[in-house]
Amino acid sequence: MKLALLALAASLAVSNPASAAQSNAEKPAAQQHAAPQQAPPDPFAGVPAAKPGDVKSIESILAALYEVISGPAGERDWNRFRSLFLPSARLTSAEKSPDGAVHVRHSSVEDYVRLGGNYFLKNGFFEKPIVSRVQIFGNVAQVFSSYESRHAPGEAPFARGINSFQLAFDGKRWWVVNILWDEERPDNPLPKEFASKP
Repeated sequence: MKLALLALAASLAVSNPASAAQSNAEKPAAQQHAAPQQAPPDPFAGVPAAKPGDVKSIESILAALYEVISGPAGERDWNRFRSLFLPSARLTSAEKSPDGAVHVRHSSVEDYVRLGGNYFLKNGFFEKPIVSRVQIFGNVAQVFSSYESRHAPGEAPFARGINSFQLAFDGKRWWVVNILWDEERPDNPLPKEFASKP
């Protein structure tokens, strides 16, 4: 469709060159000699520099994500966390409450830093992957990663679920674009292939 419209526009210009020249002459001089367009803004401006080891592969990004949010009650290295994401990335949960209502809640990276940061200051939280399956096509990737969450190492997990990561490659490194997750429930058990390491 777009090619057909371009061809039609070209044929009209060729069939009536005088008209095209006249319309150009009628334009103000400022429009005839418009300044060159500026380069688009850098989409990664303001993102803290990543540790090279954190972004050398998709697997290392996932390891860094689980590591940076895990630890005893206290502050997290939020600049390390930010360095893994596109500035426009979203973090979204799709969970069911005990009354059966499904709640889809999404946040920006900064929303997560603020809300998660307040929780982690007062609570120990340790999350680690069980099974992660990576699929890549060109410059996009998706990962299904089952996880276990604990308040302290060695305790039984208080939650399990699956994180779905979407990533994009910019020619130099992978960036997390989105994380979407849901938790295990009696009516929503982890699939067998994600419930334990093979």
